[in-house]
Amino acid sequence: MHDQAPASSGADNGHGARSALILGALGVVFGDIGTSPLYTMHETFLPDHGLHPHPSTVLGILSLVTWSLIMVVAVKYVSLVMRADNKGEGGIMALMTLAQRAAGKSVRARRAIMLMALLGAALFFGDGVITPSISVLSAVEGLQVAAPSLSHYVVPITVVILLGLFWLQRHGTARIGVLFGPIMMLWFLALAVIGVHNIIKAPGVLWALNPYHAVQFFMTHGAASFLALGSVVLCVTGAEALYTDMGHFGRYPIRAAWFGFVMPALLLNYYGQGGLLLNHPEAIANPFYHSVPGWALYPMIGLATLATVIASQAVISGAFTVCRQAIQLGFLPRMQVVHTSREAIGQIFLPWVNRGLMVAVIATVIGFGSSNALAGAYGIAVTGTMAIDTVLTMIVARRMWHWSRTVVILSGLLLLVIDLSYFGANTLKIPDGGWFPLVLGVLLFTVMTTWRRGRELVVREIKQGGLALAPFIENMTEHPPTRVPGTAVFLTANQEAVPHALLHNLKHNKVLHERNVLLTVAILETPVADAEERIQISRLSDDFYSLELRFGFAEDPNIPLALSRCTREGLGFDMMDTTFFLSRESIVSSERRPGMAPWRDKLFAFMARNALPATAFFQIPGNRLIELGAQVEI
Repeated sequence: MHDQAPASSGADNGHGARSALILGALGVVFGDIGTSPLYTMHETFLPDHGLHPHPSTVLGILSLVTWSLIMVVAVKYVSLVMRADNKGEGGIMALMTLAQRAAGKSVRARRAIMLMALLGAALFFGDGVITPSISVLSAVEGLQVAAPSLSHYVVPITVVILLGLFWLQRHGTARIGVLFGPIMMLWFLALAVIGVHNIIKAPGVLWALNPYHAVQFFMTHGAASFLALGSVVLCVTGAEALYTDMGHFGRYPIRAAWFGFVMPALLLNYYGQGGLLLNHPEAIANPFYHSVPGWALYPMIGLATLATVIASQAVISGAFTVCRQAIQLGFLPRMQVVHTSREAIGQIFLPWVNRGLMVAVIATVIGFGSSNALAGAYGIAVTGTMAIDTVLTMIVARRMWHWSRTVVILSGLLLLVIDLSYFGANTLKIPDGGWFPLVLGVLLFTVMTTWRRGRELVVREIKQGGLALAPFIENMTEHPPTRVPGTAVFLTANQEAVPHALLHNLKHNKVLHERNVLLTVAILETPVADAEERIQISRLSDDFYSLELRFGFAEDPNIPLALSRCTREGLGFDMMDTTFFLSRESIVSSERRPGMAPWRDKLFAFMARNALPATAFFQIPGNRLIELGAQVEI
């Protein structure tokens, strides 16, 4: 997607299209970062940090929040990282493919980039568990301010809201999505108005714009300032979503929404909370809800709950998107992908991912019980991903944007100092819950690397154990077996060897089809394949063809549809006269073959057994399919 708005017949239509994209971005992209004011200031002044809402401390914290939003979100993500688009697509997987392309043919560099990106993606999924939990919990906790007697209902209400949210995923967001933008616009307007209301009562809080107060805060508070940094980072959680969702809206709408609406509203609200603390230090118990006028408290609780549900929806949708990209690129087993909208191909639903997230989120809410407890778990996954994004972006800047080495080193060091400072501060929270996203990240990283390595071993065994194709075709020509009419399509990962399914068919059925096509499906490092690179056909003999179909990692590989487009390339297919043959591999762990650790072999075999069949994933009709078993030792 490009920065420009869609072409229109007039300026009004073009302006309307841009406005619609900006409104849509408000509803999808900024939900996470937009709900951070609910808990950031409160968590920063936790008693464990040893900080009290004295004027100098409040100004120092506000200055840190201000310059975090400027440096991390405005400068790094909105102005820099969003330049690294892969044909308009963003996110850690898109950035990985760009960085690997920039690394050229260096196997070691490409592998290092892959491992970094997989770790970032694993931490992103950990964030996807914590964000819905802490966001909805913090919104419902407004009841503790409005009616303290209802405090024991906070967790049950949160669980019910989250169960409803995950239940709605199967229906897609097309119908309710049109409400997201206006609701978030109302939310940000409310943040700004409440902020101004409190700033007027304490205009001195605006001095926090001066970064001197942040420096002074570090100089006077020592170790406590480093602890506080681990909570200040909560104000930038969700910055990754700006890049991940770039493919849906384009750079311009996201940048326009951020600089023109979201960032001013957030700063006004943070400064309003700071102004309240200057006049009423006791409001630190919940500065967000205490800053709301009494008559507006219940409506604000309702609006905050809606906003956090939308923020959670955005994170869940992002998890679906990243998961599908990981599946296409070969880092996760094949899973069912359901499209919930005929118009928007990006609106997808993955049942297994949805169930897994639901169980993890509900368990997190019940296990931690409050946003205070969850704040200890929040931040370390986000900051880890932020640091990885910086490294990968600098690789792209050096190799693809041709920045000078000096500029890359200086820029990278500046951004990494910020990222690693946040990460280091959050490592102190590991005993208090920070271990949770790390455990989730390690588990997911293990799953992805095991699947990737297992598939490499399977392909290696298939290539090593296959019968050479060229002599086989020559033999079939000299000693032709019984022929049957029609076309046989054999799915294979190795175009140089005879597919197992072809050998089994010839051995047991004693026949060969009139036309035989060896089909390989390749997933490219770009989100969408160009028309000229989608199909590659090679004629091996009068009745044997080699065919490679290429898809982007953001596309659904539909083989029948792709074959229908081969006619223009000189190889037509009649689906009623075509039979697909596929070898279904049965994975067996073998101690004789060097591969993975035995427990990883078993994990891979388990995932392979439970993966969606390739035929369903490639949308091959079951009545045109013959599957033959093949045992593969790894």
